[in-house]
Amino acid sequence: MSDTLYIVMPAYNEAENIASVVEQWHPVVSKINENAQSQDSKLVIFNDGSKDDTLSVLQSLEAFHPYLQVVDKPNSGHGATLIEAYEYALSHGADFVFQTDSDGQTDPDEFWAFWESRDENDMVIGARSERQDGFARVVIAKVLRFVVKRSFGVECEDVNTSFRLMSAETLQKNLAFVPRGFNLTNVLLTVVYTKQGQRIKYIPITFKQRQGGVNSINVKSIIGIGKQAVKDFRELNATAIGDLHA
Repeated sequence: MSDTLYIVMPAYNEAENIASVVEQWHPVVSKINENAQSQDSKLVIFNDGSKDDTLSVLQSLEAFHPYLQVVDKPNSGHGATLIEAYEYALSHGADFVFQTDSDGQTDPDEFWAFWESRDENDMVIGARSERQDGFARVVIAKVLRFVVKRSFGVECEDVNTSFRLMSAETLQKNLAFVPRGFNLTNVLLTVVYTKQGQRIKYIPITFKQRQGGVNSINVKSIIGIGKQAVKDFRELNATAIGDLHA
């Protein structure tokens, strides 16, 4: 297998962060291309209908970052955009797909331990051991972990981390279990990989404070996410996901 990597990121109203995020992550792709003596690996950022200057900032960066690709799309939310991003990477020849968010909370230096583990695992996922992103998001992670265990009977160390590396082969198969437009795409993918007994490795990562912009998570949204997750997961258990081996 070759080592073509697609790093994919959804971006919504990240004009304050996106330039620094590109500067941090583009060298990762550049280094992989240099080692492979190719230009196949890409950093692809999906502008999810931002209302600020995210798109124009990204487009200005493309001229100076040869491995950056910008995809503009109507707003559909984080989960639905992830599905599009994964499908884009798969259709463009990725051997491995890495996903993280565009808010500057993750550390590119921590990617390399994931990359070194790529051949022995189907998915390598970050376990957020050091979190600086606020109490509300910690609560969401705990709520989702509890709901997943009750709904699907599987224990996942960190079910919804936006810092994960997947082989294209397994992602192609597992993405078929995620409904189009689904909101909690990463959560469901973690469940599917786990229930099928695929090779999953958790590596501790740090999670920094949001570098700019507005955090939209509050108590009301936590309750809403929890309720919707219970409803969605109950319905999904009645599909082929419920028949997967836990």
